[in-house]
Amino acid sequence: MPIKPILDAQAVRERMAEKFPPYSPQEALTEASRCLFCFDAPCIMACPTGIDIPTFIRKISTGNNQGAAKTILSSNILGASCARVCPTSELCEGACVVLTREGDPVKIGRLQRHATDFAQKNGLRLLTPSKEKTSLRVAVVGAGPAGLACAAELAMQGASATVFERKPLGGGLNTYGIAYYKMKPEISVSEVEMIRELGVEFRYDTEVGRDVSPQSLLQDFDAVFLGVGLGEGRRLGIPGENLPDVVDAIEFIEWIHKMPLDEVPLGRNVIVLGGGNTAIDAVTQARRLGADVATIIYRRDASAMGAYEFEQEFALQDGARFLFGAVPVAIEGDENGVTGLRTARTIVRNGRVEISPGSEKVEPCDMIIKAVGQKKQGDIAQKWFPDLATDAEGRILHDPVTHQTNVPKIYVGGDCANGGREVVNAVAEGKKAAQAILGKMIPVVQPSRLGAKKPYGSGFENPVRVRELQMSKS
Repeated sequence: MPIKPILDAQAVRERMAEKFPPYSPQEALTEASRCLFCFDAPCIMACPTGIDIPTFIRKISTGNNQGAAKTILSSNILGASCARVCPTSELCEGACVVLTREGDPVKIGRLQRHATDFAQKNGLRLLTPSKEKTSLRVAVVGAGPAGLACAAELAMQGASATVFERKPLGGGLNTYGIAYYKMKPEISVSEVEMIRELGVEFRYDTEVGRDVSPQSLLQDFDAVFLGVGLGEGRRLGIPGENLPDVVDAIEFIEWIHKMPLDEVPLGRNVIVLGGGNTAIDAVTQARRLGADVATIIYRRDASAMGAYEFEQEFALQDGARFLFGAVPVAIEGDENGVTGLRTARTIVRNGRVEISPGSEKVEPCDMIIKAVGQKKQGDIAQKWFPDLATDAEGRILHDPVTHQTNVPKIYVGGDCANGGREVVNAVAEGKKAAQAILGKMIPVVQPSRLGAKKPYGSGFENPVRVRELQMSKS
């Protein structure tokens, strides 16, 4: 039977409510008072974007929410998104001194949300572009977190940034691919609007290679930043994969963001394949949308899962099931849809997963969501720019400080460069690339190390011919 929506509008709104609601003003003051305002705050060092966390929390504690939001956004233009989706227990809160002293860290993420929510609700525009404009023109390909951060930093420094995005809205996965209970797309769209108001130009529904030629970007702009994220989901390569009701996790989560929640099609017995955070998002969303049974199937044991432990705990709290040590062998069903997943048990020998002979069985289900990873974008990037160097995994090679590639005019950041990390990492990389384009960083890797076909002088040539600052003066 074809999958269809399960819950009515009221029920689905209640079940898809946020995991952690916003703080009230009094709750924020109480939590902020727990901060020790460390001079050598390890939380700052643990934040990829280097937000001055003690300063913004101190401002909250004195009732200066506007000042707190400005402190956050000055370091992380997507501070509102990151407040919701960052794995804070692995980053700033994991480094919090109060965690060591009391066993419970200051809730930095929720305080960051409190401040940025204040700014958004009151329509505050706290960042002002430089009045000193430069002639520098930069093309940014991709309006995901890395591209947005790069464009915003360029605009703040007086440069001109034009963002080319193939979808009708900016924000990337923040708009289309984050679990609904973590963040609604409206937050991301609001951040994009804030960046547009800094003077960034957005060209939506525009695809490189179709609507604009790669060579025109190199000819018409002083530099090009690639923030194209990851590609389509990987295939399983098993029989039945093309049956109805077998969908990719990113596609499934995008349905949730683009459709009314009570119109999202869903099976009653859902299987999610994969062990990363996207798999957790998918299985949790399935349960909250009304699936009677939602099961993650993963080929190794729980300790090998890529998903953070706290994410796994969220899924368990929402009633998700886990089946470890199993791999899909075939999907069963017909033109009417899926009826089951044939699996086999696995054995791990010397780090390799092997199938246990004679262990096959069928797990009944009526929907399968694939969360087994996405393709890297190296192939498409090299199709656009044939000289661009990539590694064996398909990541675009780049200098770790400047994010410049072996093609001097091209810079890169986000998942297409790092293979898939957090939103905050993408923001940090986009911002660093912008600073390098502006001439405020020097490289640490010679182009030949990045697969350049010929050397570019003693170091990386700056394609926009701006003055390169020495490290001692930066």
